[in-house]
Amino acid sequence: MDDRNAPPWEATAVYRARVRGCLLGGAIGDALGYPVEFLSLDRIRAAHGARGVTGLVPDAQGVTGRVTDDTQMTLFTVEGLHRAHERERHKGLGGGWPLLVREAYGRWLDTQHLSRPPADVHHGLAAQHWLYARRAPGNACLSGLAHAFVPDPATELGPPGPVNSDSKGCGAVMRSAPFGLVRVAAETAFVMAARCAQITHGHPTGYYAAGAFAAIVTHLIEGDSLEGAVLRGMRLLARYPGHEETTNALRQALDLAAEGSPTARKAETLGGGWIAEEALAIAVYCALVEPDVRQALLLSVNHSGDSDSTGAICGNLLGAHHGDHGLPHDWLTRVEARAEITVLADDFAAECLRR
Repeated sequence: MDDRNAPPWEATAVYRARVRGCLLGGAIGDALGYPVEFLSLDRIRAAHGARGVTGLVPDAQGVTGRVTDDTQMTLFTVEGLHRAHERERHKGLGGGWPLLVREAYGRWLDTQHLSRPPADVHHGLAAQHWLYARRAPGNACLSGLAHAFVPDPATELGPPGPVNSDSKGCGAVMRSAPFGLVRVAAETAFVMAARCAQITHGHPTGYYAAGAFAAIVTHLIEGDSLEGAVLRGMRLLARYPGHEETTNALRQALDLAAEGSPTARKAETLGGGWIAEEALAIAVYCALVEPDVRQALLLSVNHSGDSDSTGAICGNLLGAHHGDHGLPHDWLTRVEARAEITVLADDFAAECLRR
């Protein structure tokens, strides 16, 4: 159903469910993939059986359900966008989102260097103790935030960005789903995500993959099908010079999904997910080829690569499409900080519904 044709009350309820689903689905995929992130498929199967991971398993410290920097940075993206939307609504100041998202990422960086919230911090994500945990954050994210760069919305997309200009790691795409949740046109969501990706990842493929992901999420939130959302995202992507790596990766994912018969080995032909376009392609393939949400999430983490990032991105897509009620409840109840993520999602949705 295209939610734009639904009665206002129904469209609002569906939107809220999809925002929750996107953020909680990402957390589930992240938690599924975290314990096996650096293992080959053969090692995953040796440790967990011929089918690999079949549910949430303990990490190296014996804890089940933990999330990583993928979910952490996604939540800080939400916080930055929430504050930008609120400021614009109250003060009529447009265009402040690059600075406020950059400031939010700075608060995330503090959680990677400190063991607890500073004594003078009492509000927002930076006040939540559970976020002060270092779970293999990406080097480009850490090094990129050492710069004071704030993207200029007026500059042209296409050339390499000034920060980590050769980096197209998946650390930008894995945090960019929230740009697709803010109830703006897909074109706007694409540009916002791509700009903010440049805060840490300057390679065009790195920030184009983030933009395409945000556009796909926008279309899913509006009620498009998974395949339709991807195709529309690709048409938007094709407008930009240097889009070919991201477009080709998504085309390979679509073609592979059309073959059916999903397997981990097929997913691995798309890459390892360490770089942006591969992570997005693997997540798209898994979401498209496997109609069962549970099996799609498992497929997205059972491979030799960046399992938590591909799982998180796939979970974002599936949650945005199905809503939180479509996520596996038994996994959801065991994910770290589920209640806090739900509250953040609901507050964000409520703010984005205000004009």
